[in-house]
Amino acid sequence: MSTAFELESAVLPAETDELRREVREFLAGELASGSFTPVADSWVVSSDRRFTRKLGARGWLGMTVPEVYGGQGRTALERFVVIEELLAAGAPVGAHWVADRQAAPGLLNFGTEEQKHRYLPGIATGECVFAIGMSEPDSGSDLASVRTRATRTDGGWLVEGTKIWTTGAHLANVILTLVRTGPAGESRHEGLSQLLIPLPDDGVEIRPIYSLSGDHHFNQVMFSGVFVPDSAVLGEVGQGWRQVTSELSYERSGPERILSTMPLLRLLAQRDAIDPVTLGRLVSRAWSLREASIAVATSLSKGEAPNTEAALVKDLGTRFEREVIEAARGTGVEPDFGSDDPLSRMLAHIIASSPTATLRGGTNEILRGVVARAMGVR
Repeated sequence: MSTAFELESAVLPAETDELRREVREFLAGELASGSFTPVADSWVVSSDRRFTRKLGARGWLGMTVPEVYGGQGRTALERFVVIEELLAAGAPVGAHWVADRQAAPGLLNFGTEEQKHRYLPGIATGECVFAIGMSEPDSGSDLASVRTRATRTDGGWLVEGTKIWTTGAHLANVILTLVRTGPAGESRHEGLSQLLIPLPDDGVEIRPIYSLSGDHHFNQVMFSGVFVPDSAVLGEVGQGWRQVTSELSYERSGPERILSTMPLLRLLAQRDAIDPVTLGRLVSRAWSLREASIAVATSLSKGEAPNTEAALVKDLGTRFEREVIEAARGTGVEPDFGSDDPLSRMLAHIIASSPTATLRGGTNEILRGVVARAMGVR
C-alpha cells in the first residue's frame, strides 16, 4: 500500500482551552451588541473592516507571524482554535481571510525582509487586505494555463492580462498575482512567478461579479500595462508554481472547509429541525473531518508540506458541506432571502453560494487527481 500521504492523529494542547474561552466570550459580547449577524460561509461572503480591526487589536490576526514582523509568534494550533470559533459563530471574517491565511505564510516562506516588514505588520492589525489573483477566464481549474503575462522592462515588469473569481479584490490593498514570466516548458509549470501588486493602480480595473443572492465578493480583475518593480516579486522568478502549491495547502486544509455550514447546522440542532439520526451522522462526520484538519495544521506547524493531505481534506470537507445543506432542505424550511426567520434566510444564502464550494481552491475532480497521483494510481 502506498504511503504517499499520511494523516497522523493530533490533539490540541490543553493551553488552548483558555484561548478558546476568551474568543467565545468576545463573540458572545459582539453578538449581544448586534455587532454582526451570523451567516454561513462567512469567510467568503461577510466582510467587516471594523470587526477585522477588533480581532487585530486582540492579537488574533497574524498569530503565527513572528513578533519582529508585528505578529504574535504563536502556534498554528492556537490560530486554529481562533479560526474554529470565528467560523462556527458565522462572524464577518472575509476582509482579512486571504491575508491571514495565505499571504502571511507566503511572505514568511518566500518574501524578502523588506516585503515582510512592509506587509506583515498591517496583516496583523487588519489594516492590510490581500486578494489572490490565480484563476483566469476560460481556464476552469487548470491553474497552470496562466496567460496573464509579465514582460521584462527597465527595473521591473509590465503586467497584462485578466484574473477572475478574485475574492475581495474590491477591498484589497494588495493583490498577489500569479503571472507568466517565461516559457511554459513541457509541464507548463515552468516560467511562472508571483507579484505583489499594490492597489489601487490606474492600470488595474476591478469589475464586480454578483452572486445569485446579489452579494458582491467575487471580481474580474484586468491588468493593462501595470508596472511592477523587481522588489515586488515574491520569491524567485520562475518558481511561482512551487510557491503557489505550497500556499494552497493553507487554503485547502483549514477548518473553513468543514465549518462553512456550521452556523446552519447549529440552527437546525437548536430547533430540533432534523431527526436525531441525521444530526448524529452529520456531527460525527464534522468531528472526523475536524481531526483530519487538525492533523494537517500540525503538519504545517512542523514546516512540512502536506499538499496531498490538504487536497483530501478539502474534497471531503466540501462534500460534507453539501450534506448539511441537503439535510436542511429536507426539513421543509422554505429558503427566503427576505424572511424574518434566520434559518430560512441563512438557508437561502447558503444554497445560492454553495455551487462555489467545490470550485474555490480547486475543483473536487482536480483534488482527487492530486490524491490519485500521490497514491500511484494515476
